[in-house]
Amino acid sequence: MTLTIAIIKGVHIVGITLWTAGLIALPLLLAHHKLDHGQQEYQQIRRFTHYGYTHLLTPASVIAVAAGIALLFLRSAFVPWMFAKLLLIACLVTLHAWIGNLVVRMGEHANRRQPSPVAPLMAIAIALGLGILYLVLAKPAISIDLPDWLMTPLDRQLPVEEVPIW
Repeated sequence: MTLTIAIIKGVHIVGITLWTAGLIALPLLLAHHKLDHGQQEYQQIRRFTHYGYTHLLTPASVIAVAAGIALLFLRSAFVPWMFAKLLLIACLVTLHAWIGNLVVRMGEHANRRQPSPVAPLMAIAIALGLGILYLVLAKPAISIDLPDWLMTPLDRQLPVEEVPIW
């Protein structure tokens, strides 16, 4: 079991690393596009960003998330820092979709549109990557003070007459 966890953890680390690096690199590639480029340069950049997104970035994200879910259940890591990490992963997924949208829009406008500024996208990707790295390595003790009514059963009936049996 320990070897399995180590292999899955290695796959997860490689997936997260490729995914985050791709989220930093892809906006740089998009920024390389200039309106005065000819059609051939435009096609090269367009093809490279499209294949980078669909053949490297997206598979790396799927592998990272799948391995992470497997680790979550194998290690029973249901602790507050893990939920904070999952929140950062959700932000990483949102950034992934945003960059994918930029790649698609670049292709739809056929060399007539300058891509969005890349500094904010790169800053967000770096911040999310560093935040995930911090949470995983430091495993900070996060205490959440929830109200008592969320933490104790209230001994009330469900708001339906009968619970359906499947």
